[in-house]
Amino acid sequence: MTVPSARPECGSATAPHAAPPFDPELHAVLTALGMESREPLTPDNLQALQERDASARPRPTTEDLRADGRFEVTELRVPGPPDAPDVTLVSARPSGLTGPLPLLYYMHGGAMIMGNAWSVLPRILREWAAPLGLAVISVEYRLAPHAQYPQPLEDCYAGLAWAAGHAAELDIDPDRIIIGGKSAGGGLAAALALLARDRGGPRALGQLLLCPMLDDRNSTFSSHQMTGLGTWDLTSNATAWKALLGARHGTADLPPYAAPSRATDLSGLPPAYIDVGSAEMFRDEDVAYANAIWQVGGQAELHVWPGAYHGFDSLAPQAALSQDARKTRTRWLRRLLG
Repeated sequence: MTVPSARPECGSATAPHAAPPFDPELHAVLTALGMESREPLTPDNLQALQERDASARPRPTTEDLRADGRFEVTELRVPGPPDAPDVTLVSARPSGLTGPLPLLYYMHGGAMIMGNAWSVLPRILREWAAPLGLAVISVEYRLAPHAQYPQPLEDCYAGLAWAAGHAAELDIDPDRIIIGGKSAGGGLAAALALLARDRGGPRALGQLLLCPMLDDRNSTFSSHQMTGLGTWDLTSNATAWKALLGARHGTADLPPYAAPSRATDLSGLPPAYIDVGSAEMFRDEDVAYANAIWQVGGQAELHVWPGAYHGFDSLAPQAALSQDARKTRTRWLRRLLG
C-alpha cells in the first residue's frame, strides 16, 4: 500500500476534485439518507444538532443492557479530575464469568460534542464482550463546547486510573486493559495512550482506534479531497475541533494530547489497531499515524476499507464491507488477548 503524504499542500485553490468511489452497498445507504440528514455541522447549528442528538440517540437503561440476564451491568460514579465533577462509568460483563477478565475501556464517538456512554454498549457487548469474555467500561466524558480540552480527556484518564486501581473490586486484570474508541472516541483513546505513557499511568495492552479523529489542522490531502462528500467533511470537522479547543485551535504549540497527530514521539505505545475508509476525510491522518508508529519501531495494524465513508459500519451494518470490518476488529482483539 502506498502511504499518502501526511502534509501535502492542499489549500482550497489546489484542492483535488476526484475522490475514491463509494462502495456500491454503502453508497445506496448514503443516498437513501438524503442530504438533509447529513447537514454539515457549523457554529450556527451546533447547539440545535446537540439538542437533537441528545433527544434522538438511544440511551438504553441498565436493565436494557442486561439483556434478560446475559450481562451484569452497573453504573459507577468515580472521582473525576481535580476540582472537577465525578465521572460516570458504565461497567458491564458477561454474566457468570469469574475473573479477572480483560477489560475494554471505551470512549464513544460523536465529534466531541455528541453521544453518550450507553448507546454504544449493546453492539460492544454482543460482538466483543460475550464471544471474547471481556469486561467493558464505557466512559461518559464531558462534551464540548461546554467542556473544552483538556476536560474530556482528563475525565477519561480519571476513569482509567480508577478502574486500574480498583481492578480487584471490578474483577478485571489490570495488565490486560485495552483502550478503544470510534471517531472522536478513537482520538481520545489515542490521546489517552499518550497521556498514560507520559504520566506513568496505567499501561494498556492495546489501543483500538476506529476511524479516529486525530488532527485539528485539516491540512491533509483527504480532508480536502472529501469536502462535501460522505457523512463528515471539512466544515463539520473544523467546527467540532474549534468547539473542543477554542482559541487554541490551530496554534503551533497545541499539545499532542489535544490532537494526537501533533505528537512527535510515538514510541513506547501499546500495539494499535487503526482502521479508516478510503473515502473519508480522516484517511490520510489515520494512515500517517500508523506510519509514524512504525517509524519508531512500534506495532500497528492498519486497515483502509475501500469505498468506505466515515461511520460506514454503523450506517450500513449489513453491508459486506461492514461485516468484514467488524470481523477483522474481532480477530485483532482475539489475537491480542491470546
